[in-house]
Amino acid sequence: MTNTNSSSAENRPQRVGFVSLGCPKALVDSERILTQLRLDGYEVTPSYEDAGVVIVNTCGFIDSAKAESLEAIGEAIEENGRVLVTGCMGKGADAEAILEAHPKVLGITGPAAYEEVLSEVRRVLPNKHKPDPTIDLIPAQGVKLTPRHYAYLKISEGCNHRCRFCVIPSMRGDLVSRPIGEVMREAEGLVRAGVREILVISQDTSAYGVDLRYRTDFWDGRPLKTNLETLAATLGELGVWIRLHYVYPYPHVDKVIPLMADGKILPYLDIPLQHGSPAVLERMKRPAAAEKTLDRIHRWREVCPDITLRSTFIVGYPGETDAEFQELLDFMESAQLDRVGCFKYSPVAGAAANDLPNPVPEAVKEERWQIFMALQQRISADKLQRKVGSTIDVLIDQVDSEGAIGRSAADAPEIDGLVHLPGASDLSPGDRVRGEVTAADDYDLWLG
Repeated sequence: MTNTNSSSAENRPQRVGFVSLGCPKALVDSERILTQLRLDGYEVTPSYEDAGVVIVNTCGFIDSAKAESLEAIGEAIEENGRVLVTGCMGKGADAEAILEAHPKVLGITGPAAYEEVLSEVRRVLPNKHKPDPTIDLIPAQGVKLTPRHYAYLKISEGCNHRCRFCVIPSMRGDLVSRPIGEVMREAEGLVRAGVREILVISQDTSAYGVDLRYRTDFWDGRPLKTNLETLAATLGELGVWIRLHYVYPYPHVDKVIPLMADGKILPYLDIPLQHGSPAVLERMKRPAAAEKTLDRIHRWREVCPDITLRSTFIVGYPGETDAEFQELLDFMESAQLDRVGCFKYSPVAGAAANDLPNPVPEAVKEERWQIFMALQQRISADKLQRKVGSTIDVLIDQVDSEGAIGRSAADAPEIDGLVHLPGASDLSPGDRVRGEVTAADDYDLWLG
């Protein structure tokens, strides 16, 4: 009698655990790694207990993110013992810090190092199982960590700017744009798989194609220029929500605004402005001036009155004076931005800003942050109150016995507001509904 148990166990796929930290761009990296693992015959497990190895995709943007990454690595080692590390902390001094804190780590790779990660997994967890195409089905769009109805679409990697507070170029290198045909094929596959909203992301979406000299590529036999305007217009043909993130306010962005006014893409721009004082922006080495940005914002609203503008800012940057902080507040009053995030400046190892004189005391940073957020809360509440009585489209994200929660065109997932639909338990995630706004608070809306 032949014992088949050992051979079946031998052919069973090895299981890999995965912890993904950081921004949506890192999430896309995680999705690609997971897709490659599945294609190579590995299974992905949500638990530490049955994983042959655990991969931690780290974030190294600011010190608090690094601390969270080190904590996650430590937890994975404690719970499982066999850990590989990848992502933004996988290079240089950060990698050395990981090994110093956690010498039991089995291997470290840098950001977007998909093949290197797979090689490390094969080294520490050899897998004899080869996927059976009739059984081990992998979605055509690959493994996604977002809900089925929305997905992030990364159009480029790296950045050509050298902002003094940022270490992204040292971690991820200079701008590398994906050819527009490749991007459109991925987007088309996402829509075919049921995605109702595509969130376009990169380090600098405005710079898309500059490294390729905007060369022509092909999608479905059509010649397309690899640039932001062409990409936005072509994505707008897919019939789903298209949302643009991390867009610097360069002059050529003006060409995208009519697409929003015509309903081709969502009237939404995520523009990381960082400050409103020209002197602070100069110390930051930011690529845009505050006064020109205000002019541009006013022109955008003339073309597309419904445009939603989201941004992020830093208070307490080295050398920030009371007068410069007041300039930021004055900028906020003039810009009347719809959605805003704010960070207290935090030194990052390797950032040029660390060498600037006159650091701002932590107590002053906290006070300025509180003042800034109170101002923006008032602006947001006023804007949302003006939406009461209007009719809006809502994409549903979750449903339970009490009703549904979704987002309007003005709301990106996880960072902006929500739209509450009490009693609408007959809906499903991914549904698009239209209704009248009956109430609003500082950040959210309600539909009757």
